[in-house]
Amino acid sequence: MASGRAHDRATIVLALPFGLLWAPALGPPGVAAAGTAFLVGGLWLSPDLDTPSRVTARWGPLALLWWPYRRFLRHRSLLSHSPLLGTAGRLAWLAGLIVAACLLLMPLGAPPPQRLAGGLVDLWHQQRPLLAAALVGVEASAWLHLLQDGDPVPRPPRLLRAISRRWRPHKPRRRR
Repeated sequence: MASGRAHDRATIVLALPFGLLWAPALGPPGVAAAGTAFLVGGLWLSPDLDTPSRVTARWGPLALLWWPYRRFLRHRSLLSHSPLLGTAGRLAWLAGLIVAACLLLMPLGAPPPQRLAGGLVDLWHQQRPLLAAALVGVEASAWLHLLQDGDPVPRPPRLLRAISRRWRPHKPRRRR
């Protein structure tokens, strides 16, 4: 398993090469979107947000927002350290926090969540290739993290392992 410094170093070193992969299809805006998303994914939205880590500390005073996430997810759990599922969970958590902030701040003039959702849909229709490159960048940085940790697919929770053992077909015993 790599240290936090090793994860950071690899993320920083590989952000530009990852962004450059998008140059033929999307040009400089694609390089910027993918490379920046790779950095953000590795340095601020890392799978290690489920621990009090360097990644959590980067959030500064907003690190408190990740406390419930850490509290309910075991480190290296299926929901935090899985390809696709882990990134989707972190992005969903962040989206939920933004929706909650909008709801709380609506009396002060914040836009309602429906308007934000509509704006995101419009943005997706206008900038789909760049947003797709950004989403792939966030996910690619998570894969880099998981590969550095040595196991891109975490063990299932104990309950699921017990259930799968129970339903696994029994092998006939050999007679001697």
